[in-house]
Amino acid sequence: MTQNIYDDPGFFEGYSQLRRSVEGLAGAAEWPAMQALLPHLYGLDVADLGCGFGWFCRWAAEQGAISVLGLDVSDKMLARARAETTDPRIRYDRMDLEKLQLPKASFDLVYSSLAFHYIEDFAGLLTTIRQALKPGGRLIFSIEHPIYMAPRQPKWLTDEDGGKIWPLSSYQIEGKRLTNWLAEGVLKQHRTMGTTLNLLIKSGFAIAHVEEWSPSDEDLALHPDWVIERERPMFLLISTRT
Repeated sequence: MTQNIYDDPGFFEGYSQLRRSVEGLAGAAEWPAMQALLPHLYGLDVADLGCGFGWFCRWAAEQGAISVLGLDVSDKMLARARAETTDPRIRYDRMDLEKLQLPKASFDLVYSSLAFHYIEDFAGLLTTIRQALKPGGRLIFSIEHPIYMAPRQPKWLTDEDGGKIWPLSSYQIEGKRLTNWLAEGVLKQHRTMGTTLNLLIKSGFAIAHVEEWSPSDEDLALHPDWVIERERPMFLLISTRT
């Protein structure tokens, strides 16, 4: 079963105070790049895997999706999502993505934001998603970039000139990564870029776009402190279709 760290009281409290938790999609630095990958949602059946507080589910409905299914393993996240959602086109269910079950050929779009890097059986998840998509359907998702996830000690180092260096290590050693972020012992699953892309291809997806997110000049004009994110990619965005 996926580690349900989001139901940990301390983690949930800290997560609830993040900019992306308070401001929603507008508070997620990578959202403009993700949005640019999305098709027009009018008339589509959509699933959001790892839906969290339901920000994307509500946005999808506002864009004209005819049905939106939000799935998450966290009861706390789902409770907040349900409390803030009134649109009858949106349904939330509790689901461990390691054991995901979806009806076949039911969705035009499967979307996921920063959830798949918690999944150990990524190949199995992709098989389930592929079967759940209609012909021509799309899987669009983001994960933590493998370069960001790989280090055993993912903290900035300082060089002799005072510059920041990302300590890339253990990149080719795939598997579990334990980090202390908002709580101790947060479990993630590191895969190389090659493994991630090849699993998608093997599962029958055609890769349409791969983006190693970095702040644009426009981003930096509004958020000068983001400049350090140009030293290494934090997010990996991938768009596919069947």
